[in-house]
Amino acid sequence: MSTATATAENKKPRNSGGAERKQRRKEILERKKAIEELIRGAVAVKDHLVQFPAFHKYERNGISVYLESAHGNQLPLPTKNYIQNLLKVNMEGPYGSEWPSEEKIKRREMVAPEARYILVRQFANDCIAKKSRKQNAVVECTDGACTGDHLLGFVHYRFVVEEDVPVVYVYELQLESTAQGKGLGKFLMQLIELIARKSQMGAVMLTVQKSNTEAMTFYNKLRYVISSTSPSRVDLLIGIGKSYEIFCKTFEAEAKCKLEVRSMFDIA
Repeated sequence: MSTATATAENKKPRNSGGAERKQRRKEILERKKAIEELIRGAVAVKDHLVQFPAFHKYERNGISVYLESAHGNQLPLPTKNYIQNLLKVNMEGPYGSEWPSEEKIKRREMVAPEARYILVRQFANDCIAKKSRKQNAVVECTDGACTGDHLLGFVHYRFVVEEDVPVVYVYELQLESTAQGKGLGKFLMQLIELIARKSQMGAVMLTVQKSNTEAMTFYNKLRYVISSTSPSRVDLLIGIGKSYEIFCKTFEAEAKCKLEVRSMFDIA
């Protein structure tokens, strides 16, 4: 081999595949760390409702309610019992034969430390003026006129990661029949979306029973779409055998790509 040939071979570029893989792994780890920090930051907020004064109460269409924040592992016993009972009233029908096992799961989920709640309470005896938020805290009226306030519903949500995207996952949105059809559900979902955006989450997600046609229609009207993670989008045959769909509303391009778009056919 001539000296010229040896010199030329020495100048050939080295295989950069190893360096590229190492850089890629570094980027993935950094992204994972950033997502974990976002989730920790969101979970650490004691009361997300404080940030949105316009959503502290709802007085429309014949109902007057105010909202409270709560944590799953700090729910008082009467509130736990209320949540369990309302879940049974609203969801036993849509779940059908699956309800007994599903109820056990929901009872565990409802009291988990990571569970966050928006509780909906009805004003008693028109004491609206006596309840207000002041200096980031709820000021409760203490006279007898307000002791009859009672729950009308709740939202159970969590900050989780789906497909490497930080999201708010709505585990439950439940209202009593007397509070339905009055715009309150839409109001609560708007609040959840604001919480998600404020916390830099990429989307809001939720699961709906296919048999719950009213809920399916409700979320469609709010511009939620069936997620690419839903069984019917992963595999049509698998989806046929499942009783639920997963819905999502995304707020940024990466979340849309990972949670909405499954293939070129979906893009079209």
